[in-house]
Amino acid sequence: MPTFNLSMLLSGQYHQWLVSGFVMSIKLSVLAFVLSLPLAIAVALLRLAPFALIRGLGQSYVESIRNVPLLAHMLFWYFGAPQLLPLSVKAWLYNSNYEAVSALIALVLYSSAYMSEDIRSGIRSIPKEQFEASRALGFGFLRAMWLVVLPQSLRVTVPPLVNQTLNLWKNSSIAMVIGVAELMYQAQQVESATFRGFESFAFATAAYLTVSIAISVFSAWYQNRFPVRSI
Repeated sequence: MPTFNLSMLLSGQYHQWLVSGFVMSIKLSVLAFVLSLPLAIAVALLRLAPFALIRGLGQSYVESIRNVPLLAHMLFWYFGAPQLLPLSVKAWLYNSNYEAVSALIALVLYSSAYMSEDIRSGIRSIPKEQFEASRALGFGFLRAMWLVVLPQSLRVTVPPLVNQTLNLWKNSSIAMVIGVAELMYQAQQVESATFRGFESFAFATAAYLTVSIAISVFSAWYQNRFPVRSI
């Protein structure tokens, strides 16, 4: 009969491996969100710009990123992009934890494309009279958006952004394919060293589930605490 021994993962070397992987996943997700949000706002403003060329640039960014799998982004930035650099620079990158950097780049670009659409929808939910009134007061496009429209759209935008954060947390596991020592990578290392696949991946599953539930609970609390009402 098979035996299960989770205690081996609750202390000792293998526990340290998994905890370090969990911390790396948290860091990767938090950094990706912090960098994705301003980029997403910029792309959303591009898509709402009064000039067709600028709107086209924003749309091209969103469509080109969203229609390519995240795995392809990861592999491109780790294996493909460095090939365009000199050998000395490429060697320095691969000796300087470029795995985590390339994973972060892929996650930021991928997540910002989705976040920008949520932000754009939130901005468009604000009555156009708000924007027109701010322009009548002498505000330019960017100033009107930043001071008048964006603050009002925040309440509408936060719930979908929380959902994107949940997706970002789960997508961080794909970084294992390029050797980032995050949670799934370390779980696989533990399984290879101990042949305890159930225990190692049960630990990883529980960690992902715990953080995901925490994000979902926050989303539910926010929507109950700050319900969206028509403006």
